[in-house]
Amino acid sequence: MSPASLRRLVVAAFVALIALGIAWEAWIAPVRPGAWLLSLKVVPLALALPAIARGRVRAFQWWSMLVLAYVCEGLVRATSDRGPAAALAIAETALATFAFALILLYARAARRPDRAAPAAPVRGSAAPPAPASPDR
Repeated sequence: MSPASLRRLVVAAFVALIALGIAWEAWIAPVRPGAWLLSLKVVPLALALPAIARGRVRAFQWWSMLVLAYVCEGLVRATSDRGPAAALAIAETALATFAFALILLYARAARRPDRAAPAAPVRGSAAPPAPASPDR
């Protein structure tokens, strides 16, 4: 898969996580009535979207760790909540895990060296001698 398509899939997963988080905490299954403030958990995802959409590798590196917080929250709430909140927590876990896998694939594809460029010799290995330059 190309880095551009991986980047678009990560953006789609982030948008889906944002939509799920807002709908879950504001309308579908809030912890208690009026507890919409928990929907603010998606603000970091929204703040990361521009950098992720531009394909900044540093943002992908950070979010490879930060998206695991959403995986953990989904796992905890899937095992502790009841009713529709448990199903939403499973969906959050699946989306965050999908985003994590895509982020890793993107970071790997983005750091892959160009195949046309010659590989640098490994330090400590016997490198072939440099060609002699003609004397002038």
